Amino acid sequence: MRKLCCLNLLLVVLFLVAAPLGAAETTDLHTLLRQLQDTAGQTHSLKSDFIQEKELAIFSEKLVSAGRFAYQQPDRLRWELLTPIDSGFVLRGDKGERWNSLSRERSDFSVANDPIMGIIARQLLAWARVDLDWLQSRYRMELLAESPVRLRLTPLDKGEAGFIEELQILFAGDRSHVAEVLLKEQGGDSTLLRFTNVQLNTALPVATFEAPEFK
Repeated sequence: MRKLCCLNLLLVVLFLVAAPLGAAETTDLHTLLRQLQDTAGQTHSLKSDFIQEKELAIFSEKLVSAGRFAYQQPDRLRWELLTPIDSGFVLRGDKGERWNSLSRERSDFSVANDPIMGIIARQLLAWARVDLDWLQSRYRMELLAESPVRLRLTPLDKGEAGFIEELQILFAGDRSHVAEVLLKEQGGDSTLLRFTNVQLNTALPVATFEAPEFK
C-alpha cells in the first residue's frame, strides 16, 4: 500500500513540473530545464482530470481508474480517485487528510509524523520549484523528443531505483502542461496517467483542499 502511495504521489509531483515555455524552440535538455525553472513560478494554481491505466503482471487486463487533481501555491494539493472507489488525500502545508469512501475511513496526518508523507513533501516542493540541483542529484534525465517534448528520468537513488525502472514525461504540444506520465517499475508493471481538461491559474475554492463528507 505504501509503495502504491509513493508511486502515485511521485506521479503527482512530476505533474507539477509543467509550466509554459514560450515560443522559443528548445535546443537541448539544459535549455529546456532552465526554461522550466524560469517559468514554473508563473503557475499559481492548476487543476485537471486524469485517467490512470495500470498494467500488472498478475492481471491480463488493464486496471483503469479516473480522478482529478488540483494544486495551489505554495503547498496545497488534492489527489482524488473517483472510480472505481472514491479515495484520496489533500495536503495543506505539513498537514493533510486521507479518505476512502468504501471503508468510510477518514484520517488526519502530519508530514512530521509520517515518514512517507515527509518524502512526498520533499519531492513535491522540489518539483514545484523545479529545483534543478536537487532533481539532477536524484535523476538522470534524457530528452527523447522535442516535438512534443518527451523526457526520460532514471532514478539515481538505489532505493528508488529498486522499484522504479524509469519515468517518461510527455508534454502537450504547446508545452503548457504535462499530457502523460508513464512509470515503469522493475519487474514489468507500469502506470500510465493521461491528464485532460487542464486549467492553469484559475481561482480554486477553499473546499478544493478539504476532505469530502461521506454521503
